[in-house]
Amino acid sequence: MEKSEKKRIVIKVGTNVLTNKDNRLVRPIIHQIVKQIAELYEQDILSVLISSGSVISGKEVVGSCNIKDKATRRQVFSSVGQPRMMRQYYETFHDYGMKCAQVLATKRDFNPGVWRENMINCYEGLLSEGIIPIANEDDATSVSHSMFTDNDELASLVAELIGADMLIILTDTHGLYNGHPDDDGTKIIREVKADERLDHYIRERGKGEAEGRGGMGSKLKIAQGAAAKDITTYIANGKRERVILDIVEGKRVGTKFTS
Repeated sequence: MEKSEKKRIVIKVGTNVLTNKDNRLVRPIIHQIVKQIAELYEQDILSVLISSGSVISGKEVVGSCNIKDKATRRQVFSSVGQPRMMRQYYETFHDYGMKCAQVLATKRDFNPGVWRENMINCYEGLLSEGIIPIANEDDATSVSHSMFTDNDELASLVAELIGADMLIILTDTHGLYNGHPDDDGTKIIREVKADERLDHYIRERGKGEAEGRGGMGSKLKIAQGAAAKDITTYIANGKRERVILDIVEGKRVGTKFTS
């Protein structure tokens, strides 16, 4: 299917953006993200949304779980949470007169050949009809060798797959800092080149079971990898009002990664 000439943006929303400090889903954040995508659509800019949150959404419903195996627990939480997340997105997009679709994938789907062609046809078909694809890893069926490192990796693969002009990775920090964000004098690094060494900037923290798998180190690697393929990439705070629109409008938001 022939690609349209409209600008394309892949937006990845992390679990920490969609939840509060008690690991509860925050619906107004979902509404805020959808509202921005609707505004982009009015400007003839097509978006693909990569949304985390299914595991934590399922954990809210299931509560305590007797399953001992961690991988199986994750499958159960995700299987319960995914339709709940999609219902929320469906209803919110519907409020803006828009349609959305669920696209679940494993790493195998991006391998050269029939799987990849099938995935391209799916995205191109949805975008041609003005339908917003909402992608997530198929946690219910993924096995270890076909799992993405995290949804940041999935987002970058989708961006490459559809020939995106821009990749926006939304997290709960304002971007890459030159030190610990809480230290005096620490500043956000506004622009990074694809081949720049960044190891000394990384400050990782522990994550709970239902939280996302990707830390800042992973995000930097993904962002630089996408930038090296001429996909301008941003890491920014998804809870900031109008963050997506401000980035698209060229305002100094988050950290920008370029080739």
